[in-house]
Amino acid sequence: MKTAAEEIELERELTAIVIPHGYRTSLPKGTRVRVLQTLGDSATVSADFGGLFRIDPDDFAAIGLAAPERPDPAVEMARPLEDRIWEVLRSCYDPEIPVNIVELGLIYDCQVGVAGEDGRRDVAIKMTLTAPGCGMGDVLAADIETKLAKLPDLGQARVEVVFDPPWNQSMMSDAARLQLGFF
Repeated sequence: MKTAAEEIELERELTAIVIPHGYRTSLPKGTRVRVLQTLGDSATVSADFGGLFRIDPDDFAAIGLAAPERPDPAVEMARPLEDRIWEVLRSCYDPEIPVNIVELGLIYDCQVGVAGEDGRRDVAIKMTLTAPGCGMGDVLAADIETKLAKLPDLGQARVEVVFDPPWNQSMMSDAARLQLGFF
């Protein structure tokens, strides 16, 4: 496998998300990239022609990375649903900041409903972004919903991006502020 400092020449075209705009694009075969961070289930790379791009795990092999390991479903189901939801939220990262969205203070509310007839429970999440103009809001919300959909005892997951109250650095956990050098 490649190290983070190595430049990698893509041997095939790759789908990526442009950071911070949030739209999908293709990185052509032959593009040279460097892996800047791999956190949660995505990687952030820089391209030789400029720009930052988010790469999903399906394309990790193309940039010399192994796909993330998946936990044992039987062991996971023994844990409370609320704990597993928060774990999923902690596996989501702003692609420009090496801190998960929970520690960044981006999750404003997480309400888990009562079990329906099928035994599944819905969840409603309110989250914000570090900047209102960030195009990654829909990407992060979809990322959360996709990851939560893998929980077999969870029904519908709704993520709403809100901007009231406006996010500020005081909403970060102490651990996040320390990690980012804000102390």
